[in-house]
Amino acid sequence: MLQSISEPLPRFSCALLVVPYRFSTLADFTHEPAADIDLLSFIKASLDEFEGTNHCWLNRSDKNKQLFGGDGIFLVLAARNFDNAIIFEKVKTIQLRFKKDMHMLPHIFIMGLKPNHSSTFHQHLVQLMLTENITVPILLSKQTFPEMEKGARCILFKNFENPVIYQEMDMDIEILYQAVRDLQMQSNGDSKSLSVLRHPSWKQERIIEDQYFFLPLQNLLLSCPGCVSADEASNRLFISDCNHHRIIVSDGNGEILDCIGSSPGFEDGDFGSARLRRPAGSYYHAAEDCLYFVDSENNAIRKADIGARYVETLYPTSSSNKGGARIWNWIMNKLGLETSEETNDEEASEVFDSTSLYFPWHLLKSADNNFYIIDRRFQTLWTMDFGSGKINDVFKGSPRILEICGQEIRKNLSILDQIPCDLFQQQSNIVCLLEGLPHSDLLSSVTILQHHIFICDTVGQRILKVNRESRTSSNFQLSNLGILGLPYWLNSPLETVYGVGNGLLGTPIDHLQHFELLPGRTDMHISLDIPMDIELVEPLQGSCIWCQARGAATEISGMDDIPGSLDKIGVAQQWYDELDYLAAPKPESEMSIENDNIDKESVVEDEKVHINCCVCTSPGTSEVIIYAVLYFKLRNTNEGSREKHAARLLDILSSKKYVETERDLWNAFLLQPKGDLRDLIFMKPVHIRIKINSLDHPKDDNGRDIILTSSSIDVNIVLQ
Repeated sequence: MLQSISEPLPRFSCALLVVPYRFSTLADFTHEPAADIDLLSFIKASLDEFEGTNHCWLNRSDKNKQLFGGDGIFLVLAARNFDNAIIFEKVKTIQLRFKKDMHMLPHIFIMGLKPNHSSTFHQHLVQLMLTENITVPILLSKQTFPEMEKGARCILFKNFENPVIYQEMDMDIEILYQAVRDLQMQSNGDSKSLSVLRHPSWKQERIIEDQYFFLPLQNLLLSCPGCVSADEASNRLFISDCNHHRIIVSDGNGEILDCIGSSPGFEDGDFGSARLRRPAGSYYHAAEDCLYFVDSENNAIRKADIGARYVETLYPTSSSNKGGARIWNWIMNKLGLETSEETNDEEASEVFDSTSLYFPWHLLKSADNNFYIIDRRFQTLWTMDFGSGKINDVFKGSPRILEICGQEIRKNLSILDQIPCDLFQQQSNIVCLLEGLPHSDLLSSVTILQHHIFICDTVGQRILKVNRESRTSSNFQLSNLGILGLPYWLNSPLETVYGVGNGLLGTPIDHLQHFELLPGRTDMHISLDIPMDIELVEPLQGSCIWCQARGAATEISGMDDIPGSLDKIGVAQQWYDELDYLAAPKPESEMSIENDNIDKESVVEDEKVHINCCVCTSPGTSEVIIYAVLYFKLRNTNEGSREKHAARLLDILSSKKYVETERDLWNAFLLQPKGDLRDLIFMKPVHIRIKINSLDHPKDDNGRDIILTSSSIDVNIVLQ
């Protein structure tokens, strides 16, 4: 019996099943009752255990021991193996289509067959997870299901009962969407009841728009640096750090100048607030001082004004993304009061027609002032008007692509002739190549800047710098890392911190300490002891520290520089004082003031990192929450094999304990690239919680007046 719609709705879960059969070539689809329940029983039995006799979970958060319980709607996408990128595009399209109906948002997991022992399989699987940005759990099975060998299919069922099989993998997403919606509504058929879930308290439960899991390699400085372009005149590089959803702007020597994008999503705005989803190929227009780039998983073309530091959407066009309408829609969205017009516009943009961009990747400029936009598989070419952003034509098939823009493609790929062949580290079983053009998958991954060639190495998670004359190569070392700030998964909305107190789901606490103090000013001195086998790449900067207090405390770090600020510690008064302070003229540049604050907030001495902050407390309980990110690499003095270095990196990069299969998988990938693992720069997030119990104010001798006090505490932390 299906649950009533008035009851709490079950979560909709989507699974991608990979079993040993090939894709169907049928142009249409059929559906039929499933003949066997053994597969469903296997999936259900595996949910409660990370690793069993016949299964193993990968990419799964250890904070959630039970993924779905026994309830929910499941959509299984079945395919033969992991090699076909269409499967993952289908999964992402389903996620995008259900995004606006959050009660139907899929929990996706992937299921595949696990060989007994295969390092090649492990390397391929991790490379695929990074290349396709697979952030959902993966279930590997040693058990086969011969009953399912009838071709590609989608399987829809609820509560592990009454499955319905759809034979064609390339079926219309709208058909699946309606089928799931009908299944949710079978109990009473009242579609209006679904609107009860659209209210502010429900929306505030979401930490961020994306439901992601913590991969160990996300803590590398670069995660799948897939594309790069250059501004020759100003000596600038634009590096698409795809899986960190940002574009890093640096000079030719590696000094970071700026960063475009803040977190995964789709939102215009200044560089620090704009949201992207896997930026890919880009083109710099010198006359406009603008960077045009592919926003791959938003199926969009975006424009970044470098001078104004602002991102806007060239395609698709939407009135809700522009000017005051965009700001108003943002406010209404935060209140859970989106207008039906906005929702309809966004839903309409998520229904793909034959001319819509569909996971674009490469971006080329033609001689006739058009953009050539190509997908990663080189199966679709879109031509777009440079000025209006209108798609003029769509062409299918790699022969047609070569016929239309083969000259531009060959010109870009000719750069590779100047690079030694042994620099290429590829997984030939997952790359997509144009016939007759080796390494065509690197079309957007290589560029020339002055006397050097820069090439993206997505296997080694780095950028290579090749001297055009000597043909010698080296790692392109980035500096001024403080410009990057905190990674997006460490940014917690203030309403979540104040209201819930959990901060970030899945972020482990590195240090928790309790203090009992008198109310008043409290200066905190935090010392981080660095392990002997790693070294700090750059001093900790203020932009990489986030500090907030909740309860009976107010964070007042840096307010000593504002006259009278310590006498006015109310939140509202602080806000007005800070506005006045920002509006007042300053004799120094903004950058010099920022650097002064950095020196005061963090110091490196005696192989320790010091963080200083200050709070003002009132009687009661309070908590100070500090997030920081440090950039490290293994010391060059570390001796031992590459296996030893890889094992140490895994220990540092992840806070959770892996099952044997999962650790073997990540270890095999770290050992795959050429080069010294001790050159790999990684982030070390630090999460500190300090709980304070403030007693009553001490009284003066007259029994009426209170005595103002100040305290100082030292917190010593040993990083692992």
